[in-house]
Amino acid sequence: MFLHIAYPYVLYVLGALLVAVACIKFFIMRRTWYVYPLTSMITKNQLQKSCGIKYFLYACRLCILGFLAFLAARPQWADERSKVNVEGIDIVIALDISGSMELFDDAQDRRMRVDVAKAEAIRFIEKRTNDPIGLVLFANDAISRCPLTLDKHILKELVGSVQIGLLDPQGTALGTGLATAVNRLKNAKAKSKIIILLTDGEPSPEKIPPETAIELAQQHKIKVYTIGIGNDQGGFFMHPLFGLQSGQTKVNTTLLKTIAEKTGGEFFLARNPKEMRSVYEKIDRLEKTDMQTDIFHTFYEAFESFIWLFLALFFFELLLRITIWRGVA
Repeated sequence: MFLHIAYPYVLYVLGALLVAVACIKFFIMRRTWYVYPLTSMITKNQLQKSCGIKYFLYACRLCILGFLAFLAARPQWADERSKVNVEGIDIVIALDISGSMELFDDAQDRRMRVDVAKAEAIRFIEKRTNDPIGLVLFANDAISRCPLTLDKHILKELVGSVQIGLLDPQGTALGTGLATAVNRLKNAKAKSKIIILLTDGEPSPEKIPPETAIELAQQHKIKVYTIGIGNDQGGFFMHPLFGLQSGQTKVNTTLLKTIAEKTGGEFFLARNPKEMRSVYEKIDRLEKTDMQTDIFHTFYEAFESFIWLFLALFFFELLLRITIWRGVA
């Protein structure tokens, strides 16, 4: 255990102010001298009070004010040998936001595919408290929505704000999306680097074909877990006039299996929201590289430890002033 000051700037400001006051009191201010006719008799009978008493009382008062400044700076005990388990994995979630992601796959749970993917991605992020995670979105093009970060609050907000239309929804640039995710991870120093690639359709013609993106992932030793969304019916949507209608989309399982196999990952098929949750749980269990590391930010408030010392000093000085050295200015 060692002592940590949460607000050191408070201590610096108040400490400097106390030092300035002490210097003014002891070295600059002139004491008032009084001359009495009976001064010689008072001195002869040793009736005067020592100046040392005054200085002692001043020192006590300064110590009390110093303690107040110290407590205002919020002292804390830090556990210097706390250990936590960290996975040591850098993760990028590559999410398809093409137009077909507006379909839903379960008549009982009519959430759009993109909404299910977002909800389960957020649950996954909440579990990986010690892993840097980034976010890539792709449709007819691809963008890096969030770099690798440990700030899960910001990341969850970004995932939650994802909507169809952020990119041109008329297309599925799977290869470009995968290459963008690889680019985010290529310089990462973690023991393990993975991409979770989630899509529901066939890739459209694009500048970076999937084969090139696979080679890039292999070159940088990045595993890709692929998730195909959809069922044999191709998904559903609600027509404003004709009600429940079937949408014609089909997952390219062959391509997704190839990406996973060639990069050392695994392919999953999520035919409904329940299976989507199960897929993320499996990936969470598969990708754990536990190791222990020391941390120095487990803090315990030290206010109670020092308040008793402050009160003891305060009442000691007060007792001296009202009893033994009563009347000493």
